[in-house]
Amino acid sequence: MNRSAAPPALVLVDLDGTLVDTLPDIAFSIDGTLRELGLPEAGPERVRGWVGNGTDVLVRRALEDACDGTVDEALYARAVPLFSDLYARNLCVRSRVYDGVIEGLDALRAAGVPLACVTNKAEAFTTRLLTALALDAYFPLVVSGDSLPRRKPDPLPLLHAAEHFAISPADAVLVGDSTNDVKAARAAGFRVVAVSYGYNHGDDIRSSSPDAVIDSLAELPALLARACRSPEPG
Repeated sequence: MNRSAAPPALVLVDLDGTLVDTLPDIAFSIDGTLRELGLPEAGPERVRGWVGNGTDVLVRRALEDACDGTVDEALYARAVPLFSDLYARNLCVRSRVYDGVIEGLDALRAAGVPLACVTNKAEAFTTRLLTALALDAYFPLVVSGDSLPRRKPDPLPLLHAAEHFAISPADAVLVGDSTNDVKAARAAGFRVVAVSYGYNHGDDIRSSSPDAVIDSLAELPALLARACRSPEPG
């Protein structure tokens, strides 16, 4: 990661698949929705490939899979509130913070780096989840999927965060797990670090060419410190 010699003045972090493994609760709620509609359950591994673009897209993908690609709009209109209600009641039953997240966030906060969470998850779910897992105190700014007119991979949420902190996009880094995160960062002029775990629709995140890939958020502070050191004279 060598796109800038300056240390980051802002770090934005994705939520699902980056900070928190939310798949177990999402899959439970999708399967419950499908069952209520008389459709076959999908299971966690199929749901894994549908996460990352917000509730409406997630539900539509589940129905497309269950209905051989054709979704009746009346069925979809029933499914969205069913899922939202079920997920609201199971938001943080099985979800867990990934190993290394607290260590990484603590180190960045101790270094004085401003942090923000930028996610495509709906605000009603985002706020409750961050609070339930004691992550809310790390993020003075949270931009959810319905906070603005457009969400990732559109650059608007990232540019909004940079403007909020009065920081140039060139001095900011986005950390995420998906191609959506890489695309949003590139469009906004951010550097981008990807985590090797997470969802990303089943694809290896390295194929999206982020600036760096890490196996744990605990690795991020050292990575950023190395990136902004001047090379040793040869």
